[in-house]
Amino acid sequence: MQLLYFFEKMRMPWLDRVMLVFTEFGGEMLFIALAIVALWCVSKRAGYYMLSVGLVGTVLNQFLKLAFRISRPWVQAPNFTIVEAARADAGGYSFPSGHTQNAAAALVAPALLAKKKWIKIALFVVYALVAISRMYLGVHTPLDVGVSIVVGLALVFLMRPLFKEENVTPRRMYALFFCMAGLAALYLIYVSVYPFPADIETENLAEGVKNAYLLFFAVLGMIVAYWMDQKFVHFTVEASIPAQIVKAVLGLALTMGIRAVLKAPLNALFNGAAIANGIRYFCMVVFAAGVWPMSFPFICKLLPKK
Repeated sequence: MQLLYFFEKMRMPWLDRVMLVFTEFGGEMLFIALAIVALWCVSKRAGYYMLSVGLVGTVLNQFLKLAFRISRPWVQAPNFTIVEAARADAGGYSFPSGHTQNAAAALVAPALLAKKKWIKIALFVVYALVAISRMYLGVHTPLDVGVSIVVGLALVFLMRPLFKEENVTPRRMYALFFCMAGLAALYLIYVSVYPFPADIETENLAEGVKNAYLLFFAVLGMIVAYWMDQKFVHFTVEASIPAQIVKAVLGLALTMGIRAVLKAPLNALFNGAAIANGIRYFCMVVFAAGVWPMSFPFICKLLPKK
């Protein structure tokens, strides 16, 4: 806690705002957006690499949260204060840091694929600032952040050989995705049948169950979308700059729109059960990686390269 008290003393309104910006690079929505745009506009290999690191990392992160059940810093030390604007995105157990975990997939994975040195350096700097921001804002301890850095970087480097250009074949991708589905299924079984102690926070357990369904169905969505692309779509990422902008902006708007629109009807259909969240993310992933790319030839025809 000593480092957190040090950051607490150095807080200033302008620095709070800066750290709140950097911490968003580890947020779920920004990670999803960056990975999807990479899939559409940079390379399929980069997009699936980021998504795979992110999904596997989140499974491990959620498992560790429920296995250790460590409270947030302000619960451990009631006299400690946090930057209140960060509280909304700091739900659930503290250990390890989900934002730091997400940032490894969103920033370090593309850094390894980047060809220009300045891009690599910039991405690593932002990654470091994400980790620091979680402690500065008071929502995670150095242990929370440190373990997430170790796990996140380990996944990024261990999974990197799987996404070398010569290794990205349909057979290997299906094998990877089914292994990921198996891992997500194990986590789903864990949260469903493990006899957690009576003192477990009900809200945090419910969040863990919801995320278990989300992760499992998101991986299933990746499998279906990848099959669609291999069988029917065969989309390419090359396009003019205006076409890339349309692909990214309109595609993200539609993807997030599906996420928002399906929430209420699915919750009503399944009476608020966690599976509703999983099906919602399944639909979102299938649309983003399988359906929306069908529009790319049309967009590229409207906005051709000069």
